[in-house]
Amino acid sequence: MKTKLNTNIIGFGAIAVDDLLFLLDFPQSNTKTEVKRRVRFAGGLAGTALVAASRLGAKTAYFGILGENVLSEFTINEFINENVDTSLCINKEGAKPIHSTIIVDQSSGGRTILFSLDGFQYPHINEISLESIKNCELIFIDSYVLDIFPHVLHLAHVSSIPVIADIESDRIKDFPEILRAIDHLILNIDMAEKIVNRKSPADILIALDSEERICSVITDGTNGCWYKEKDKPIFHMPAFKVDTVDTTGCGDVFHGAYAAALIRSETIPTAVLQASAAAAIKTTQPGGRKGIPYLDNLLNFCSQNKHVHPREIN
Repeated sequence: MKTKLNTNIIGFGAIAVDDLLFLLDFPQSNTKTEVKRRVRFAGGLAGTALVAASRLGAKTAYFGILGENVLSEFTINEFINENVDTSLCINKEGAKPIHSTIIVDQSSGGRTILFSLDGFQYPHINEISLESIKNCELIFIDSYVLDIFPHVLHLAHVSSIPVIADIESDRIKDFPEILRAIDHLILNIDMAEKIVNRKSPADILIALDSEERICSVITDGTNGCWYKEKDKPIFHMPAFKVDTVDTTGCGDVFHGAYAAALIRSETIPTAVLQASAAAAIKTTQPGGRKGIPYLDNLLNFCSQNKHVHPREIN
């Protein structure tokens, strides 16, 4: 296994193959509806975040387990095409990415994800060494690999590497020490409410604060997002207005764009703004990755929308 990578970000977590079914309207129970279009994309929380960061100038690598099968080969080829390093991937018989069928409601741009975890595996802690991650600048990890969270966090912090986390499981409530130790925590508002049992974004961010936290971000789709840096006030970042086609992967793109901005030494307010912009641009194209902008496109979009920026809230 290659142990010294020329990379900025190493990602652990969900990779998926997404089969999108486009419908005019979401079907009611016990009805038939025509599938207008069917297309296959690569996806997954970690996978799409790494692709977004790569398109925005960061050098990225995925650390996971794949096998020798059609879904794994599709995933690896997509990573190679997006300049995501796969040399840390471990080959195991029967291992596969998550396989998702995504129903896209063309009338609203909303989507419903049906997924199978059959064959999805992730590295054992004995397969993740300090040597394998110590030369990167940032670790991304999601809640699909919650069991290895403590080990990865420990190795990262021993090496003074900050960790960005994407949590989509309220199981994190059972690991309060993990939740506190995450450097950059980005949650959608529904999951954040479940984790801290608070309703308002401000109350949620205050409840999520910890000694270790650098920044917490709460996202809420077209309502924008709220964020709080350590020892600083809470800010609201309005959503950018675009013609939405498909919201699949928006949160993953937000994470990847935020990470890439940090790698470029942007401030956290700029990272949040650029992440919001990248997620908005993504919604204008179908699939989790097709609409992810490259850096020039992102900066141009932000320049054309200077009126949209973070504002402190009381």
